[in-house]
Amino acid sequence: MFEWMAWTTPVAVFFTCILFMLLGMTVWEIKSPTSMRRGFLPLATTRGDRLFIGLLAAAYVNLAFVGLSGKLTVWLALEAEPSIWFSFVVSLALLGLIMRKG
Repeated sequence: MFEWMAWTTPVAVFFTCILFMLLGMTVWEIKSPTSMRRGFLPLATTRGDRLFIGLLAAAYVNLAFVGLSGKLTVWLALEAEPSIWFSFVVSLALLGLIMRKG
């Protein structure tokens, strides 16, 4: 059923983290309803809005890394393609920044 997707360990960890974030946000929203606030994003957002924007940004970071990893290998004269874990860490840091300051 899922043979069309490359289920590697980083992909599984990425989607598992998204699942746990959604579950955590659901519980957090039930316990403490959110209010609109402004951060560095150009609009007033709730926690859910910032999570959605952060997940989109994380997906774009990972897609850009996958698209550029072959070119990075040539540009930086690497022996092998860089690990996808780098983009995973960068995307989680970006998500954390958007959730905290966005």
